[in-house]
Amino acid sequence: MFDTILIANRGEIACRVIRTARRLGIRTVTVYSEADAGALHAAMADTAHCIGPAPARDSYLDIGRILDAARRSGAQAIHPGYGFLSENAEFAAACAAAGIVFIGPPPGAIRAMGSKSAAKTLMQEAGVPLVPGYHGAEQDPAHLAGEAARIGYPVLIKASAGGGGKGMRVVDDAAGFAEALALAKGEARSSFGDDTVLIERYLTRPRHVEIQVFADAHGQVVSLFERDCSIQRRHQKVVEEAPAPGMDPARRASMGEAACAAARAIGYVGAGTVEFIVEGSDFFFMEMNTRLQVEHPVTEMITGQDLVEWQLLVASGKPLPQDQLRIDGHAIEVRVYAEDPDRDFMPAVGTLTHLQPPAEGPHVRVDTGVRPGDSIGVHYDPMIAKLIVWDRDRPSAVRRLVHALSEYQVVGLQTNLGLLRRIAAHPAFAAAELDTGFIGRHGAELMPSYGPVPDAALAAAALRVLQDRAAAVAGAGRLDPFSPWNLPTAWRMNGDGYQDIVLADGETLHAVRAHSCADGSTRLDLPGGTVIAAGGTVDGVRRATPVVRSGSVLTVILDGTNHPLTLVDPLAPPHAEVAGGDRLLAPMPGRVVDVLVRPGDTVARGDVLMVLEAMKVQMRLSAPRAGVVDAIRAAPGDLVEDGAELVSFVVAEPSPQTP
Repeated sequence: MFDTILIANRGEIACRVIRTARRLGIRTVTVYSEADAGALHAAMADTAHCIGPAPARDSYLDIGRILDAARRSGAQAIHPGYGFLSENAEFAAACAAAGIVFIGPPPGAIRAMGSKSAAKTLMQEAGVPLVPGYHGAEQDPAHLAGEAARIGYPVLIKASAGGGGKGMRVVDDAAGFAEALALAKGEARSSFGDDTVLIERYLTRPRHVEIQVFADAHGQVVSLFERDCSIQRRHQKVVEEAPAPGMDPARRASMGEAACAAARAIGYVGAGTVEFIVEGSDFFFMEMNTRLQVEHPVTEMITGQDLVEWQLLVASGKPLPQDQLRIDGHAIEVRVYAEDPDRDFMPAVGTLTHLQPPAEGPHVRVDTGVRPGDSIGVHYDPMIAKLIVWDRDRPSAVRRLVHALSEYQVVGLQTNLGLLRRIAAHPAFAAAELDTGFIGRHGAELMPSYGPVPDAALAAAALRVLQDRAAAVAGAGRLDPFSPWNLPTAWRMNGDGYQDIVLADGETLHAVRAHSCADGSTRLDLPGGTVIAAGGTVDGVRRATPVVRSGSVLTVILDGTNHPLTLVDPLAPPHAEVAGGDRLLAPMPGRVVDVLVRPGDTVARGDVLMVLEAMKVQMRLSAPRAGVVDAIRAAPGDLVEDGAELVSFVVAEPSPQTP
């Protein structure tokens, strides 16, 4: 076994590897970019080396800098995690050339499966069923459009070199093919340095089922059963579970044998995942991920095995453990992301001003790489954590998931927690009615609903304001303890003491009047009626309702839902009006990829003006209204901040009517 390993990654997977290495007595070295100087993974390791600026190409993707850090630290092996260089054959070969063990498959196996097109050809030769499609080298747009027509719409455009949903687009008809192809190729080029794509028939109600395989250098290949990863957005997994619901023993055996055969065919060593698309009684090979998967914890929970420990054993030349593998119970994982489901899952940036995951134990596990106060920036994946639950069967695991999600608290940026809670509580999820169209089909029930702020949230916010005011008054009272103006009861010379609190929910104002009662309680006049607050209860009911305050913004966490409210000062001067729809603003920080208009161009509402890339996702930004382009404020390659003005318009005057 190794004495020292370097982890060539960041975030939760780096922290995950450190935990196993520490348990095994292995010294750990991490690398970090300048943006990650204060990151958790850098703090957890025994030593950490800075390897360059924030952009991944200058740090986490720089093979030379990582190998230099390994040499200087005395690391005997490198664990690549997932993403970045984890499936890079050149990196694996460079490690071997430097005399450092790559904790992963040999370069030849990575190359064999690194190209989705080549992998499908290999599987076809091995007799593994494939989805009808085009996997050739000819990449001329006209040729690809012809292949799409031959296959039949809808089709899926997929980056050949990629994964994680990057460089993927579903196209419903020929009219949308050219635009989707350009976006897919752009994302593939940016994420993987290779814009080669393949085209497949898009199955309408498929399930995504994958097999976890493991192989050692002594010829052993085993299957650690399957995971269902069907619930996705943007072709990226949101919910994963093991075992797959409805999987019968015969299907499990046949898929496991096919996955192991695929691993043997390429001389595989280490952890890998063979992904299948399943529809009806048929299953088709999709791809093989030659690394540890994000969702590996659900396999660990049902098998009782530590897959990172297995990776370390195999990489050090030892055979696979001879434990009898069996499925015990059911596990479900959800990915907690900084993103806005209501804006097409656009990544979010900001500071985790409040972060409180559910308590961990035998039934609940949280894998994360962030702490309260950390920031989610524009340079890397916006995942906050993975929440994993386990219980004796699927219904019990679903109940565990619902409860754990209700306890998860994040304030400071937009997250998908609300969506995850609605998925977990949805009857179709409870019934295991799973396929890759789950979120789209149930979107009306799963997407955020914006009803009025509950009185309970207004009461909690008002009580927090009163508490803060009382603390401020108490401080002043120490200076003049005999002044009635320094009493926390809002004393008045004539009439009952009361305080008015105005809270804004967006553009809607809510007025709350708080009366100090003689018995020490507080009467709150709320929009829906009056309640009495005393001793931590409201109308005699004690309810955990955290309130996180940041300046004038109070975020009430009620039944797992965040209700951000702004304390309004009625005496403050009004804010100046912001410009309306005569400007295109950046929806988030990012890099301008392309500008599609020039000053003087006439555009209609909805016309695409720019392409912006943020967190490896390319977004086409459209005109908010019809008009004439007045000025363009950013050029390709520019980095822009959230809310930055990108394009300004002159509203077209209506043509005079001839009488």
